[in-house]
Amino acid sequence: MSLPIISADQRLAETRGIKACIFGKAGIGKTSQLWTLDPATTLFLDLEAGDLAVQGWPGDTIRPRTWTECRDLAVFIGGANPALRDDQPYSQAHFDEVRERYGDPAVLDRTETLFVDSITVAGRLCFLWAKGQPEAFSDRTGKPDVRGAYGLHGREMIGWLTHLQHTRAKNVIFVGLLDEKQDDFNRTVFVPQMEGAKTGLELPGIVDQVITLTDLKDESGALFRAFVCHTLNPWGYPAKDRSGRLDMVEEPHLGRLFAKIRSPVTLAPERMEFGRPASPDADASTQSTQD
Repeated sequence: MSLPIISADQRLAETRGIKACIFGKAGIGKTSQLWTLDPATTLFLDLEAGDLAVQGWPGDTIRPRTWTECRDLAVFIGGANPALRDDQPYSQAHFDEVRERYGDPAVLDRTETLFVDSITVAGRLCFLWAKGQPEAFSDRTGKPDVRGAYGLHGREMIGWLTHLQHTRAKNVIFVGLLDEKQDDFNRTVFVPQMEGAKTGLELPGIVDQVITLTDLKDESGALFRAFVCHTLNPWGYPAKDRSGRLDMVEEPHLGRLFAKIRSPVTLAPERMEFGRPASPDADASTQSTQD
């Protein structure tokens, strides 16, 4: 058996889906991004039962109501993880059991994009499930242990997100609410709304793109909606662009954003800045010294 090296040509020829998370305040238009996607190849995972904004959208929908159903859908879409034991979720045994109930996974072959609305509700379902597990009760007294519940919740959410992340051939979009809070120094900070801290802290490292859908002001003071896509932005919104193709502010159209992410990219040595840019004052001082 030879070492299973994937050549550069093979890697570049692979179909790789985009994993993205879109955050925004309630009513900003996150769910309405479905209208910008191809309904023939998009599967809407409706956890919020809040699809009034996309009433008439002609795509397929799944409506899981429990955390067990969320895990079953993840393994059905992403397949089995060979590193796991048969008694663990997302294992080969789990996949075989779900396939027996749901049928051949080939039914999802035409699905290119999974739109999950929302990760906030998925977190609530997970925490509700976690509070009923043995880890959520004290071994000594048998009383509920909130720390154990939150620990299990964090592990479950990260396992679910990571399994969907490894569905290489499909795009996966997680939608979530964004909270505006004040920190201990009375500064405004923006944080994803979800149970526990672990998921919010680790999520940016799991997905390729973190995007904030928000309202900004133009030169005249008029409000307009936009995607904020860069980590270093003046508003402090959560954002990240792993593709290297996006501007700090993009138009709020997910379909065209994905097309831009898949466009040819400038090579990293030509587009990346590795040093601190010199200030105009420093340049003037250097020029004066030379004179």
